[in-house]
This record gives sequence, structure tokens and C-alpha cells, in this order.
Amino acid sequence: MSHVAQHTIDSSRYAKCVEVSKRIRWDTDRDVIRGRQFDFGRKFLPDGLSKVMQLPFLLADEERLFSQVQGRTYANMFALVERFIGAKVLEISREHWLGDQVALEALVRLTDEELKHQEMFRRLETMAATGMPPGYRFVPQANDVAQAVLAASTWAVLALTCDIELFSQAHYRSSIEPETRIDPLWKDVFLFHWKEESQHAILDEMEWMREDERLDPAQRDQAVDELIGLVGAVDGICQAQARADADYFVQVAGRRFSAEQELAIQETTLRAYRWQYILSGVQDPRFLEILGSMINAEQGARINAALAPIAGLAH
Repeated sequence: MSHVAQHTIDSSRYAKCVEVSKRIRWDTDRDVIRGRQFDFGRKFLPDGLSKVMQLPFLLADEERLFSQVQGRTYANMFALVERFIGAKVLEISREHWLGDQVALEALVRLTDEELKHQEMFRRLETMAATGMPPGYRFVPQANDVAQAVLAASTWAVLALTCDIELFSQAHYRSSIEPETRIDPLWKDVFLFHWKEESQHAILDEMEWMREDERLDPAQRDQAVDELIGLVGAVDGICQAQARADADYFVQVAGRRFSAEQELAIQETTLRAYRWQYILSGVQDPRFLEILGSMINAEQGARINAALAPIAGLAH
């Protein structure tokens, strides 16, 4: 164990995460699903996430279908990202094996919870499939994505992970908690996922900052480029899945759309996915504060330049 790793461990913060993890721990069947099925007469995602209000030509049942397609992809996307998050946290827990055992327990619990979340989201995909027309495709392969992400530096992977953990909270707080019209089962999925992810974000932050202290300026500069590459890869996934989901929606909606409407459906789906899986995290004040404490102005400008097209701020 390096001197840096030793002196940056705040055992009390790890202990707090363990305490909360034990107190709020939930079971997928007992607490979340509770023998229920999805109510396909309701939306799955709230309008603030799906961006459906940007498609004023959709009828009410089409708005609902648009939300359900995105909700199905939401489950698949989280099952996908939690594959590499669990693997990375298990890897970095090695640094605590013969060190602070409270920190080790906190990271092992996080990994266990991520495995539980993966299994829950896989079940939600199966449940969604039973009530939706055939033809839906989830394009990316979880293991392929995980291998590509894990090839990057630990700093870059933890930065992306922190972004993901924070946006899952932002989704619940800003769009889901006040929403009363979405399917009650989906509302519980968001609630219980948020409860555990809020602890994960704290652990990710601590481990990311510990990793940052190890790096010299050249290594950090390289890690910033790797983070930009990972964000670009996530955007590639968003683009591919938005095309697949827009095509599926058009095929199963039950009426013909004009070419202009089809383009609007695809662009709105992509805008929603970029917001859900990238921008709602990188624009989170806590993420900006943590990242800003690590990087210099030139590196920040590089990150902003990479995000500008995704945010629709550049041509």
C-alpha cells in the first residue's frame, strides 16, 4: 500500500457508507417487484427524461409507447453500465485487501449491490418484452462495452462511473420523484435504485480522488483524453440505440409518419439519450466540483469542446 493511498483514506466516510448500505438494503422481489407486472396503460419514463413533449404530433397512446420504448432501453443501459462498474470496483478493492477493512467492506458491498441491480434490470427487460410488440433490439453487448471501458485508465473509468452514479440520482430527484402518472412499478425501480446509488456516488468520489493523487501531470493529461474517449464511446452507444429505438417505435406505432416526423422522432430520441446517459451527469454540480478540483483550465476546455456537439451547442 502506497503512502498516498494510506493517508487519503477517511475510514469514517467508508464506515458511514457501510452503515447506510446495511440500513437501506432492499430485495428485488420483496421490495421492488412485489409480484407486480408493468402497467402498459401508463408511461414508464417521465416526460422530463423521455423528451416526448418535443413531439407534439404524437397522440396520447403514442406518447405512452414512446416512453415505454425508452424505459425498456433504460433498463438495458443500466444493466450494461453496471457490468463494468462492478468489475472495476472489485478490481480497485484489491488496494484495501490488507489495508483498511472498513473501506474494503464498503467496496465489496457496492459490488454486491451492482450485481443485484444488473439482475433486476435484466428481469425488467424480460417483463417489458411480454407486453410490447416484437422487434425491439438492444444494440450494444455488455461484455464488449465493459472490455472497451476497462481498457482505459482507472482515473478515466472512475470519472465515467461517478458521472453515471450521479446521473441516476439526478434522474430520480429532478424528473421521477414528483412524477405521479408513470407506472407504479417503474417508480419503485427508480426509488430503490436511487437509494443505493447515492452511497455508490460517495464511494466513487473517494476512490476517484485517491486515484487522482497518484498521478503526475502527464498521466492526468492522458487520463483526461481517455475520459473524453469514453464519453465519445457512450455517445456512440446513444446514437446507435436511438436509431434502433426510433425505427422500432415507427414500426409498431400503428400509423404512418411523414419523413419529417420520423426524423423528429429519431432526433428527439437521441437528444433524450444524450441527456439521460451523459449530460445529466456531467452537468451535475457535484460532478463539476470534483472534476474541476483535479484538472486545469486547458483540460477543462478540451472536455467542454468534446461535449459541445453532444449538448447541441456546436454545429
